Amino acid sequence: MKKFASLLAVALLALAAVSLGTHSKATAADKLPAQVQKIKDTGVLKVGVKQDVPNFGYYDSKSGKYTGMEVEIAKKIADELGVKVEYTAVTSQTREALLDNGQTDLTIATYTINDERKANYSISNPYYYDQVGFLVNKSDNINSPKDLDGKTIGVAQGSTTKTSLEEYAKSNNLHFKYMQLGSFPELAIALRAFRIDAFSVDKSILTGYVSKNNKILDQGFDTMEYGIAAKKSNDQLTNYINGLLAQWRKDGSLQKIYDKYNLDPADADDE
Repeated sequence: MKKFASLLAVALLALAAVSLGTHSKATAADKLPAQVQKIKDTGVLKVGVKQDVPNFGYYDSKSGKYTGMEVEIAKKIADELGVKVEYTAVTSQTREALLDNGQTDLTIATYTINDERKANYSISNPYYYDQVGFLVNKSDNINSPKDLDGKTIGVAQGSTTKTSLEEYAKSNNLHFKYMQLGSFPELAIALRAFRIDAFSVDKSILTGYVSKNNKILDQGFDTMEYGIAAKKSNDQLTNYINGLLAQWRKDGSLQKIYDKYNLDPADADDE
């Protein structure tokens, strides 16, 4: 009888432990910040990504799928929340507007962190570092930014590249003319057609447009930080993402994604 009572007590304790563990998990889930829990409750994370930047955000019309480093980060965040991810193609001109009107929860789209943007949006810690560079036609014999003095540089509308170039030109006693186009593929085409003398944007973006007829100049400048943007009021969501990014840096997850797309981030202190 005593043996039976002892076994019954052990069983009851085990049952209580299971129940307590289940309750603890539920409590932990309940502790998600309200803004994060709201997304979890909808079952969908809406993310703005590029569709024309190979290795970062690219839409393959044949497969009907998005690929790239930023696409994978979006999927990884969604997986942490246990929700589906819904991608929306954005450009440098539209990514903020789509956040503003609620069509996207986040933008992960080569979004450079600067003071002006931080004043208007909630932006995560950097997940990638890059430098501004130049893609030029090999036949033009341009080997350094100094060779571009007086020439036309193509930049994307709505990007920070033109501002960076103006500051760089001023500090190096250079003069650039500019052509602003709506997308990176348009700029690559303009370079191939010799309508511009260089296509300028962050170096890692340029790697997606290298061909046998062009090259990226070795010299880059103005280290850029890419961040994940949300509405200014969604700081809880940003803090949650910062926690994930810190975890993924520590466990090597981010590096694995870089390696998959042959990306080599600039050093944070590079200039």
